[in-house]
Amino acid sequence: MIKGKSVIVTGSTSGIGQAIATAFASAGCHVMLNGFGDPAGIESFRAGLEKDHGVQVLYSAADMSRADEIEAMVKDAETAFGRVDILVNNAGIQYVAPVDEFPTEKWDAIISINLSSAFHTIHSVLPGMKKRGWGRIINIASAHGLVASPFKSAYVAAKHGVIGLTKVVALEVAEQGITCNAICPGYVKTPLVEGQINDQAKVHDMSHDEVIRNIILAAQPTKKFVTFEELNALALFLADEHAASINGAAISIDGGWTAK
Repeated sequence: MIKGKSVIVTGSTSGIGQAIATAFASAGCHVMLNGFGDPAGIESFRAGLEKDHGVQVLYSAADMSRADEIEAMVKDAETAFGRVDILVNNAGIQYVAPVDEFPTEKWDAIISINLSSAFHTIHSVLPGMKKRGWGRIINIASAHGLVASPFKSAYVAAKHGVIGLTKVVALEVAEQGITCNAICPGYVKTPLVEGQINDQAKVHDMSHDEVIRNIILAAQPTKKFVTFEELNALALFLADEHAASINGAAISIDGGWTAK
C-alpha cells in the first residue's frame, strides 16, 4: 500500500506527468507538482486533486535546468510532507534536427532538463530515503532510451543516459530498501504528439489517421498509442511493496517497438 506516501512528479502540469500525478493522488499519496504552464490552469488542477482525493497537493515552479531550484523544491516537499518517499522524474523537452544542424543551445537545454535534472532530484532525495530505509525512484525514460531515431541526437543521448543513471543508482542503494527503475514508453497521445500529428498531416497532405498509422506509430507493431492508464498502472506498481525486487530495470511499454 502506498496510501499516505509523499511523491514528487517533475514535469507534471501536462501530459504523462500530469496523468501520473493524478494516479498517485487517487491512490492516496500527497503530491508535489512541478512544471510550466498557465498559472490559473495549474492552480485549478492542484486544487482539484486535493478536493477530489483528500490529499495534500503542492506546486513548485522550479526550473529543472537549475540545480538550486531543484534542491529548494525537494526541501519544500520535505518540509510540507515530512519526507519524500517517491520520486518520479518526468520533465523533458524535445527538438528535432540533423546532428550537424543541431543548435548547441538546444543540445545543452535537452541534456540539462532531460538528464541532469534527474541527477539533481535523486541527489536531493536520497539522503532522506537512506535515513528512513525506504524509497522509490521512477525515471520516465523512453523507447529512445533503448533505440535511436534520426534527428533526435540530444533526446536519444539524454534518455540513454537516464537508463544508465537508473542502473547506477539501483546498484548503490540495493541494500537500503530503495529501488530505482526506468519506464520506457513508446508514443503516448499527449497534447504535444497531437500537435505533431496535425503538423505532419499538413506537410504530407495526409489524413489524421494516416499520419498516426504510417508515420507516428510506424515503429510500434501494435499500431496503438500507449495509454495514460497503462503508464499509471506501471508507475503505481513500481512504487508498491510488491515491486521491491524490481531494481535497475528499464521496462519497455511500447507495443513491441524495441522487440524488433
